[in-house]
Amino acid sequence: MAVGRHLNVTVWNEHVHERREPSVTKIYPDGMHAPIVEGLRRELAGEVSVRVATLNEHDHGLTPEVLAGTDVMTWWGHAAHDEVSDEVVERVHARVLEGMGIVLLHSAHYSKIFRRLMGTTCSLIWRSDEGGERELVWTVNPSHPIAAGVPQPIVIPHQEMYGEFFDIPPPDELVFISSFEGGEVFRGGCCYYRGAGRVFYFSPGDQEYPVYHQREVQRVIANAVAWCGGAASPNDQPSAREGNRQRNWYM
Repeated sequence: MAVGRHLNVTVWNEHVHERREPSVTKIYPDGMHAPIVEGLRRELAGEVSVRVATLNEHDHGLTPEVLAGTDVMTWWGHAAHDEVSDEVVERVHARVLEGMGIVLLHSAHYSKIFRRLMGTTCSLIWRSDEGGERELVWTVNPSHPIAAGVPQPIVIPHQEMYGEFFDIPPPDELVFISSFEGGEVFRGGCCYYRGAGRVFYFSPGDQEYPVYHQREVQRVIANAVAWCGGAASPNDQPSAREGNRQRNWYM
């Protein structure tokens, strides 16, 4: 994928579950950030420089110098939202308003930074049955750059259910919705503009399942990084099932 300009990306991961829970360590032995980094380097080959930052580093790895040199960051958190420094949150928030892009993943919906950016509770309903359930991620805006080259739908065999009502402002652009075996649907791919910055929330990725090892999920994250960095090309690629979808339309 050509993104038009080089992007400096910081992949931020709480990195708590992988160090504490054997079930998560087995899936992500090098941390949940590792397959995200792998996907970015593959999908945006030669056009990104990627660094990793984690919660237990000084300033959570997000010093003023690191943020000043970051075009886009990704954020995954869950078990330790409250341990993230308010000072660092304000620092990240200011950088987004200045033009830094941010991609928030799965349970980062309840992170301090996402709630700060949204101005709402960002609460939702959820169900985490043992073994999870199938999630289908449907593209509802196929011309959006984040949907480029993404199958219709993305099939995630096992995942925690996130459902509506999701207490967020109406997205500026909605790219994906998810459906689950239990019948729920969820706005799981939401774009926002905040100041000079771009924000994308993408819901798949519970720590108990190997979601970030899926190449199509990695593709979405890479597309989102390119879009949030203002470097995405217009998307004129049809979805993988465009022909079938056209045949099923009724006039």
